[in-house]
Amino acid sequence: MNFPKELMYTESHEWVKIEGDKALVGLTDYAQSELGDLVFVNLPEEGDEVTAGEVFLDVESVKAASDVYAPLGGVIEEVNEELLDRPGWINEAPYEAWLVKIGEISDREKLLTAEEYEAVVNSEKE
Repeated sequence: MNFPKELMYTESHEWVKIEGDKALVGLTDYAQSELGDLVFVNLPEEGDEVTAGEVFLDVESVKAASDVYAPLGGVIEEVNEELLDRPGWINEAPYEAWLVKIGEISDREKLLTAEEYEAVVNSEKE
């Protein structure tokens, strides 16, 4: 399992890469491995406001459909439309296949470090 130290994480298995007042968001390696092969990604619209901790998109795998929670508050500035045609990219390269870029970010204090997130994953595996 891979936990890049330059990223921040959530207990609901999203990763966040902070870039100034913007953030890229994706699904962690653990999330994609638990979900199985992804077959569909339902992305939000650019301009949508999101609230930290609330569902803002969903993904479907061969196993099930799963909600994805916003790790931060803010406004969707960009969606990764490549995932609409290639949802399996998340399985292949979870830390490259970002879902959305959020601007005007807030609620950063709830994010976890790589070490804190690794502890969450290890506790779920037990």
